[in-house]
Amino acid sequence: MISPTLPPYSSNSSTKVPSLRAPAVLLATWFGAGLSPKAPGTAGSLAALPFAWGILYGYGVEGLLLATLIVFVIGIWAARGYTALSGGEDPGPVVIDEVAGQWLTLCVVPLQWQWFLAGFILFRFFDIIKPWPVGWLDRNIKGATGVMIDDIAAGIYAILVLYAIDYYLGMPA
Repeated sequence: MISPTLPPYSSNSSTKVPSLRAPAVLLATWFGAGLSPKAPGTAGSLAALPFAWGILYGYGVEGLLLATLIVFVIGIWAARGYTALSGGEDPGPVVIDEVAGQWLTLCVVPLQWQWFLAGFILFRFFDIIKPWPVGWLDRNIKGATGVMIDDIAAGIYAILVLYAIDYYLGMPA
């Protein structure tokens, strides 16, 4: 098994930010997107979009669902590794949870930029405001699973709204 603990910290950082050379850190920050100084969750969601587009284009909805499941499982490992290196329960730079939630949201949209934009906006909205049970999950499920699970719940809310938009406005897919 690949150790998430080596190397532990970036040599040029005074804030003990784990190094991207550690595989768990690289994945937890979604290849560094989570290191954005402003809105790292939004940066992580944005960085997830081209991957989702490519997976949907190449493998369809089933491929994106499978990729979401894989990222969720890897995300638990990566979040555990990152938090072990940096401390804290849900560090801001950990954005692999946003990737999983964003991809889950995009599993229900056609491969059109307007739907991707709607899915992005809705997922970010629910991830930020954390309506029940998203907020409850965020506060009560601890550890790496807790880091991941609230974003899946936010993705489910976004899916429900996307279905409502499609149903009530009759937008073509």
